[in-house]
Amino acid sequence: MELVNNANRLTIKETIVITEVITEVITEVTDGIAVWRMNRVDTRNAITDNKMIDDLVSLAEQAQKDSQIRVIILTGNGPAFSSGGNVKKIRAEMTESDKTPHELATWYREGIQRIPRAFQALDVPIIAAVNGPAIGAGCDLTCMCDMRIAAESARFAESFVKLGIIPGDGGSWLLPRAVGLAKASEMAFTGDPIDAQEALKFGLVSKVVADDKLIDEAMALAKRIAVNPPVSVRMTKQLIREGQQTDLDTHLQTAAVMQAVSHRTDDHREAMNAIFDKRQGEFKGR
Repeated sequence: MELVNNANRLTIKETIVITEVITEVITEVTDGIAVWRMNRVDTRNAITDNKMIDDLVSLAEQAQKDSQIRVIILTGNGPAFSSGGNVKKIRAEMTESDKTPHELATWYREGIQRIPRAFQALDVPIIAAVNGPAIGAGCDLTCMCDMRIAAESARFAESFVKLGIIPGDGGSWLLPRAVGLAKASEMAFTGDPIDAQEALKFGLVSKVVADDKLIDEAMALAKRIAVNPPVSVRMTKQLIREGQQTDLDTHLQTAAVMQAVSHRTDDHREAMNAIFDKRQGEFKGR
């Protein structure tokens, strides 16, 4: 509980913190900001294991339904953001098993490909707080998020070719949208890693900060988003995502309908009143 002095009037601001461990991911929700911490330090937060996939997909589906969650921060416990694939398990599943090509394709569709689909369907903004190496599918996981802030120790690699495979998790669709076709091609064809400063140069991340400041910076950005009317934030994310795949005329038609809905929300009226009253708006998501 926090005491806040607003215009010589002392009020009480209550901070609600809910912490939960869902097998592979530690989650915490504070004042509408959810922090998801991948917690498989032993595998450097590999995301190809079924439990990790299930947890990330489940969290995304829950957040989509929960109007109280306004922003999500995704990060990793330990020295790595995510190593991507569990190489030992992939070797056993792919190289040493007798699965047919059809069975292997199904393994991808019913496994790791569920994550980009779940994240793509999520209207809540996601910030990737990249606390260390993000390799292979780990790099692609950052691209599934809307914004990325990197610690100085972060490294990014679209390294699938080093293993004689391709980005089976959607990376060849995601990465060019983050860094452009030429840089994405360079990263994908060489498999070479880039450091945080190079990632900043090419727009893969928006900011590079000291390792011990990463979560603070991500939280500061999340708070700047969370103060806004949540319905309009979610609809704005929908428009940004759909705008990448539709022509301008279709996009404008969709925007017109969404804007009409926005004008009839309680939060829009509250925002307008707050501007004229010269105060901070209080938004309920209605």
